[in-house]
Amino acid sequence: MAANYSVVKQAVNLLPGIDKQRLLLTKKDGQGCIRCAVVGNGGILNGSRKGAEIDSHDYVFRVNGAVIKGFEQDVGTRTSFYVHTSYSITTSLYLYKDLGFKSIPQDKETQYILLPEGIRDYEWMTGLLLNTAVSRGYYTGENPRKYFPPNFTAERYFVLHPDFNRYVRNRYLKSKTMDGTDWAIYRPTTGSYSLLLALHVCDIVNAYGYITEDYNKYSDHYYDINKTETIFYLNHDYDVEIKTWKTFHEAKLFNLYQRTSAGLKNGREYPSVSKTVNVPLEDRRQVKCYNSVQKNDPVAANYLSTQPEE
Repeated sequence: MAANYSVVKQAVNLLPGIDKQRLLLTKKDGQGCIRCAVVGNGGILNGSRKGAEIDSHDYVFRVNGAVIKGFEQDVGTRTSFYVHTSYSITTSLYLYKDLGFKSIPQDKETQYILLPEGIRDYEWMTGLLLNTAVSRGYYTGENPRKYFPPNFTAERYFVLHPDFNRYVRNRYLKSKTMDGTDWAIYRPTTGSYSLLLALHVCDIVNAYGYITEDYNKYSDHYYDINKTETIFYLNHDYDVEIKTWKTFHEAKLFNLYQRTSAGLKNGREYPSVSKTVNVPLEDRRQVKCYNSVQKNDPVAANYLSTQPEE
């Protein structure tokens, strides 16, 4: 335990002080909601034509093997935040390189959010922030900086607190797996953490490419060349995520992009009409934010126009 503490302490001490970092910036005029798109990699996005809508948000979150080239019309081009673990970066670049994932997002606006799931993430973070090879553990000898843009700075790097990670797992996405002998391997998906993070820091959240009840109509990823079945591995609980996203969507905590059935694309069913009901409603206590949505949010305008005045 003492050894783990020293590893974590060394890594955390390399982070800039909170006075030097800002995750989200308020609007320049002080008015209006902060609108965030959180983009998963689900096959439901293939043929969706949601790219421009995604890019119209103030901030765009992406995760894991976020292939953009060739799919701009469906998933957009911007990446404000790339949420990852050390393992998800290295594994995604290996598994999806032939599908177009050649590097992690490196836009001028991109900031990076580490989801620490074990001691190796802190060892990785130390190497990254010192721009040196990892000196111990799983990534010994590897310099993580090679995965990041040349202009990378520590001010562009954020780390989710382990207490937040436990909070998401134990309160929002608690799985029956946690009651059995395999409890130690369970954790929500990286996309789930990204979505819950956005709900905590954004006024309006629109979720794209997340698993829905009709997931079996789509390929596992939007960039799959051939239809690939979504496999429910034990370390994640997709049933819990499906139910949770549906509940949040119906409660208007965020808008979950869904599709209605029609037609075929590349030999598999890809519905062509998106549902427009139950679009997100931000916290109604933020009156100033709410009043601006009707004017400035093209996604929410249809729904909010039917709501009673404050």
